[in-house]
Amino acid sequence: MKKHDKPRLRNRRKELRQNLTPAEAFLWKYLQHKKLAGRKFRRQHSIGNYIVDFYCASERLIVELDGEVHNNSVAAEKDERRTKYLENLNYKVIRFENKMVFDHLTSVLQEIEDNFKK
Repeated sequence: MKKHDKPRLRNRRKELRQNLTPAEAFLWKYLQHKKLAGRKFRRQHSIGNYIVDFYCASERLIVELDGEVHNNSVAAEKDERRTKYLENLNYKVIRFENKMVFDHLTSVLQEIEDNFKK
């Protein structure tokens, strides 16, 4: 069964890529074109039925950015289910609040890099 880039999610992925949140667009400037330690990232990539914000295949690493909509118990529960699903497929999921990307970009990039396999 195909896990990546399911055709039925193609239009939604495209829509999300064209309408990145400000935090996603800002972080993408530092991840695109192998700018971070030579690693290739994809944005709005689907795995299973989920579309992740950023995905690095060589590292099996997923980076998620959380805005205000994630600050409630229902969203937290969904995020937890999603993370468990992805971790069960042997992906590493790291999350940052949008504010962290703007206020502490260097730390965010360092934490992403710290999760690369050595």
